[in-house]
Amino acid sequence: MTTGCVTGRFQPVHDQHLELIGVALAECDHVIVAVTNPDTEARHEESTSAHRHTRAANPFTYYERSRLLTAALAGAGWADRTTIAPFDLTRPTVWADYVPLDARQYVRAYHGWERQKAEALVAGGYPVTVLDGDPAAKRSATEVRVLLAADAGWHDAVPPGVAPLLAEILAVAPMAARR
Repeated sequence: MTTGCVTGRFQPVHDQHLELIGVALAECDHVIVAVTNPDTEARHEESTSAHRHTRAANPFTYYERSRLLTAALAGAGWADRTTIAPFDLTRPTVWADYVPLDARQYVRAYHGWERQKAEALVAGGYPVTVLDGDPAAKRSATEVRVLLAADAGWHDAVPPGVAPLLAEILAVAPMAARR
């Protein structure tokens, strides 16, 4: 059995995340969806990404993101071919505890951060496939969070199966309370 992996913060999960998972599933029997920044201790400033460590860029907990990913993967019909796991990028010594070293990492690179992440994964012993992304066509989770904060037009920015659960999560703690 071949195993792939897609890493990301998934703050929140959106269609381009699912597109990359689909690319990995087209080449692998099983894909691990590895959630980075799984907790507040895993957030560290990176020179190639000024925002990824901030509270505003990480409004959802690992638990909430896991639930949202479960809904997205089920909605895509991939629940039986995927596993969700935490993946603290700041602790490479424990990566293999969550994602086996033979799992091919799929990274779509839009900017320097993604290339830096791919290099770190290679240095950690993973086989890596880097897919060039068009920055002009990138759907950013930052844009989705802006729509969530404005409570305007976000339903179309997330996979259909995610929208009801995201609405439920935001009813308990709105975006304004998460900043």
